[in-house]
Amino acid sequence: MTRLSVEMLAADTVQPITSAGHAQLGIAVLAGIAVIVLLITKFKLHAFLALTIGSLVLGAVAGAPLDKAITSFTTGLGATVAGVGVLIALGAILGKLLADSGGADQIVDTILAKAGGRAMPWAMVLIASVVGLPLFFEVGIVLLIPVVLLVAKRGNYSLMRIGIPALAGLSVMHGLIPPHPGPLVAIDAVGANLGVTLALGIVVAIPTVIIAGPVFSRFAARWVDVPAPDRMLPQRTTEELERRPGFGATLATMLLPVVLMLAKALVDIVVDDPTDMTQRVFDVVGSPLIALLAAVIVGFFTLGRAAGFGKDRLQQTVDRGLMPIAGILLIVGAGGGFKQTLIDCGVGQMILDISKDWSIPALLLAWLIAVAIRLATGSATVATISAAGLVAPLAADMSTTHTALLVLAIGAGSLFFSQVNDAGFWLVKEYFGLSVGQTVKTWSVMETIISVVAGGLVLLLSLVI
Repeated sequence: MTRLSVEMLAADTVQPITSAGHAQLGIAVLAGIAVIVLLITKFKLHAFLALTIGSLVLGAVAGAPLDKAITSFTTGLGATVAGVGVLIALGAILGKLLADSGGADQIVDTILAKAGGRAMPWAMVLIASVVGLPLFFEVGIVLLIPVVLLVAKRGNYSLMRIGIPALAGLSVMHGLIPPHPGPLVAIDAVGANLGVTLALGIVVAIPTVIIAGPVFSRFAARWVDVPAPDRMLPQRTTEELERRPGFGATLATMLLPVVLMLAKALVDIVVDDPTDMTQRVFDVVGSPLIALLAAVIVGFFTLGRAAGFGKDRLQQTVDRGLMPIAGILLIVGAGGGFKQTLIDCGVGQMILDISKDWSIPALLLAWLIAVAIRLATGSATVATISAAGLVAPLAADMSTTHTALLVLAIGAGSLFFSQVNDAGFWLVKEYFGLSVGQTVKTWSVMETIISVVAGGLVLLLSLVI
């Protein structure tokens, strides 16, 4: 089951575990987040333990029975690990294979040769946007991390100067551009035209990703000047190898999961018949699990064998690729547990109830509702589903273009200020070796810029089309 379907199932079927009022729930959310931040920043407690304790505090302050709060946390942890855990593991194996075989070195050397100096952040945002189009955000990160870290290290760039454009490209695709799952859910909910939404999404995405990526990275690099973390940095292996994979073979292996997932999305759009054999085949080969698994297996030959690796060396590469991600998986899973505790306590519903009385334009209302749910639950997908469901009746009298803009407003709002209740926050923090404060000043601010800029562009477009 994909992460999207897991979150949809959780959002649609779980009943609140407490009957607390809105004020008590609001206090509970603040208390839970405060405990997490305090334990990590002041007491230097591991993020996995801090998220676990914060989830229990949230449930207790909200008045939920302790056993119910524990069940919510473990359910969310399990669902998150089930949804992205295997994908992160496969991505880590592929990343280590790219590094050990010299394939990542080949890509980095080629990129440095072709796009050095000021062009490098622009090259990274372009690569990330292409790779991130059909991928879950987490999958895109693990595919690009080796390239980002190696480019930053060997090109002597600030990690933020290279990393922020890559993250911006992935995040904008995640929130705004179909056939990514989030926008597709909103398109279906409000009855928007996919082609029009895609076209307008590109119009909004291009300036948004430029501002949040290469432009903002200049400031982020000044605020947080950190080197690529050694524990996550793939070591250069070219000197130890007699040969290494070619640039074309390496790039093709990296893009294989992207092509398979994109092919699935296109077949779903063109065929649109669940009983059709072609669509059923592409539904399998284009699923994130199979696509990444296929890339790993192909990589054994195009990368490992091309570098002269035998069976034992390939096994060592897989083992070394999996070891560093144990802590990351637990932290990401605990972030999912905290998010599920928020949802089960009724925080998302509380935001929906309060927002019903707001008298503002539909596009701005959609953006604000998505922002509020994003802040409360940490999930862009839950924010998209909830906001789209609430504002769907408003789309009945809208033109085709404004219905598409409604989808983009929801997507923009769902990306607002990623923080400690978002699994993506912890993923970025751990992979880039940042502190909580540094992650807020870079990743969280970047997400907010994306949300505000995209939301503003949507409102401007609504005035002229």
